[in-house]
Amino acid sequence: MLNPWRLRLLHQLHLLGTVRAVAEAAHMSPSSVSQQLATLETEAKAQLFERVGRRIRLTPSGVTLAAHASEILDRIAAAEADLAGLHSEATGVVRVAAFTSAFHGIVVPAVAALAREHPRIQVELTEAEPLVSRPALQRGEVDVAVCADFPDAPVPPDAGLARLPLTGDRVVLVTARETATGERTGRVDLATLANEPWAFEHPGAHLADLAERLCGRAGFTPRTVARFESYGTLLGHVEAGLSVTLLPLLAVHDRYAVRTLDLVDPPRRDIHLVVRRTTMDRAAVRVVVDALRHQARSA
Repeated sequence: MLNPWRLRLLHQLHLLGTVRAVAEAAHMSPSSVSQQLATLETEAKAQLFERVGRRIRLTPSGVTLAAHASEILDRIAAAEADLAGLHSEATGVVRVAAFTSAFHGIVVPAVAALAREHPRIQVELTEAEPLVSRPALQRGEVDVAVCADFPDAPVPPDAGLARLPLTGDRVVLVTARETATGERTGRVDLATLANEPWAFEHPGAHLADLAERLCGRAGFTPRTVARFESYGTLLGHVEAGLSVTLLPLLAVHDRYAVRTLDLVDPPRRDIHLVVRRTTMDRAAVRVVVDALRHQARSA
């Protein structure tokens, strides 16, 4: 009989590629992971792995079993939930991962409403960008991921995942309220801001790279005076009149004394939920998904 726990290790090996990476994700030693995978191979009565140098890779049989592992594990969870009455009653733990700017406008208000209306649902939140949350969803580490992408960087579809629309968002210019730049009206042409001091996230962050590409298309290289890890410190810098920046509108919290101005032909991003198709069998997951979608519509 195939062991579900070992199937999870196999599924993670298929996604992560190395025993060491699986060991780190599972908080185990590499030797323990290797031992459990060897036991799974015996249980499967098929050769699941082959050695290539110092690493192992999945054989065709291993790939076939790994492709089923996520669904098998979700079905086991669904069966356990059914026995516990979780399908007919919205209760239990639902793990949600969301990118930073979705928290204050969508996720936190939705979870607050759930706490009032469905006190038997426990929502566990993780802050994670889509490049992290989507693989975590595939590995079964979270149940719902709030994701976003731009048309210039679409995410390829996955047959095991369902994508549910939430809302749209646009990139805006952000300035301090009390500056000459902040006195502008109408749509802003970025070319007129070539001499402004700019602040962004660190290089490599998708939004920072997008903002700098937009400036490049407008014909200038931004004079970058600051780089930040978080939107909060970035907005604080802008609020002080030390810089301007480009951010999605959802990322601009109203507690900062900043002003947002629309761009000429602004880039827009699509915000959506991603769930494993099999987890939608759980009543609690459906309730959480509905709450997030309702909040996104009213935000």
